[in-house]
Amino acid sequence: MRAVVQRVKESSVTIEGDTIGKIGAGLLVFLGVSKKDSIDDVNFLADKILNLRIFEDEQGKMNRSILESQGDILVVSQFTLLGDCSKGRRPSFMDAAEPDKANELYEQFVEKVSNKGITVNTGRFRAIMNVHLVNDGPVTFIVESR
Repeated sequence: MRAVVQRVKESSVTIEGDTIGKIGAGLLVFLGVSKKDSIDDVNFLADKILNLRIFEDEQGKMNRSILESQGDILVVSQFTLLGDCSKGRRPSFMDAAEPDKANELYEQFVEKVSNKGITVNTGRFRAIMNVHLVNDGPVTFIVESR
C-alpha cells in the first residue's frame, strides 16, 4: 500500500458538486492499493499513519500524532499512486490491485482507522472526485507498507 499523507487545516471531496466528505484540521490520506497487498499492509499502514508524529506540540516541534492532536482524517482512494512512470511517457498501472480487492482493503483501512476513535470521512471508491485542501505547513509525506 502507498499513501500520500498531508497535514491539512481543512479538506473536502466533492462529486458532481455534492460534498461527500469534509474535515477540519487533520490528515488527508490518498490511498493506493497494490496487487501484493493484504490485511497485514492495512494494519501496518493504519498504525504508521495514526502514530506519525507530524503535529506540533507546545514548543512548535512535530511531536504529536493525529491521535494526540484529535484531528480528523479524510481518506481518498487513488489507484494512480501505483502508476509506474519509469518507462516511456504513459504510466503503467500493472501493480495496482483489481477493483474488488482494492475496495476491500480500502474499506478495511477506513475501518481500522475509525476504530481508534478518529472521525473519518471518505471519498467514493472509483468515482471522479474533486479534492479541496488547505495544506498546513505544507507538510506532506509518502508512506508505504513495503
